[in-house]
Amino acid sequence: MKVGIAYNLKKSPAGSACDMEAEYDSYETIAAIKNVFESAGLYTALLEADSDFTEKVKKSGVDIVFNIAEGTNGRGREAQVPAILSFLGIPCTGSDETTLAVSLDKAMTKRYLSTFGVTTPNYQYVEKPDFVLDKTLRFPLIVKPDSEGSSKGIADFAVADGEKQLFEIVRRDFEVYGEPMLIEEYITGREFTVGVIGNGGGISVFEPMEICYLSKERENRIYNFRVKKDYKKYVTYKCLSDAGSALRGNLKDTAVKIYSALKCRDFSRIDFRVSDGGTVYFIEINPLPGLAPGYSDYPMLASLCGVDYRTLLLSVLNSSLSRYGMEPVAVERGEAQ
Repeated sequence: MKVGIAYNLKKSPAGSACDMEAEYDSYETIAAIKNVFESAGLYTALLEADSDFTEKVKKSGVDIVFNIAEGTNGRGREAQVPAILSFLGIPCTGSDETTLAVSLDKAMTKRYLSTFGVTTPNYQYVEKPDFVLDKTLRFPLIVKPDSEGSSKGIADFAVADGEKQLFEIVRRDFEVYGEPMLIEEYITGREFTVGVIGNGGGISVFEPMEICYLSKERENRIYNFRVKKDYKKYVTYKCLSDAGSALRGNLKDTAVKIYSALKCRDFSRIDFRVSDGGTVYFIEINPLPGLAPGYSDYPMLASLCGVDYRTLLLSVLNSSLSRYGMEPVAVERGEAQ
């Protein structure tokens, strides 16, 4: 079997914001994924998702594409590779183009999930910096670009305690990112991320991983790009594995509800905040979670649950293969298939 790996590579263009390529992958991550598949006896083809992607994948002869490509340009960019592969009739891991397009738009996702009874912080969607603030929103408020992943655009001082500070943050973010913003009530309390894997009756949920902040300063208690990049300095991680915990069950059940409502496929990661009063708030979903070994949250939470990187990637691949009616890959090492 031949597996294509679709990806976008970090290239650090001069003059860009420090987090502009936060969603893209390093060559080390691409190599790690390639090594996993080849260790399972699979042939691989590297398919960078650039302007030549369509021609490359048509000529590659792959049986399936393992997609981690974030796409380029526009709020529907994560849907680009799955849409091309769907058009060409080439099997692809992960969620389809519709799920990826909807999920990247935070406000749209929140509006949709509210119809399923999912609780999210109150928010306002703004399309220009000279907006009229919704007076029902309660400070503190956090500002984030509406259609970005990997905590892009969430600065150290993204939380405002008053209107003057809020408008300054919004103006600054519009200047840098040039896209609509989401203004959201900032939920103090605990922070969790939950990994989901599989499809239909075979869905499994990892134990919730708590992000435990080491600092009391608020700017260091926001899981933004700076904190993620140097996470050992700012956070520790632990699994909420108490079998009798009502919070644990609530987080896992809500994760499955969201995963199913958005028609996610194969794998996703879902972020929550839990208020001091115990209310679970959905923050956002990443149906195309990062897979950088030793860094990205999805392999990290799997590791805390006893699932190593190799097993995790092959399990995601097998979820997709089974969905297409194709023969799953043996997890034990073997010869090329």
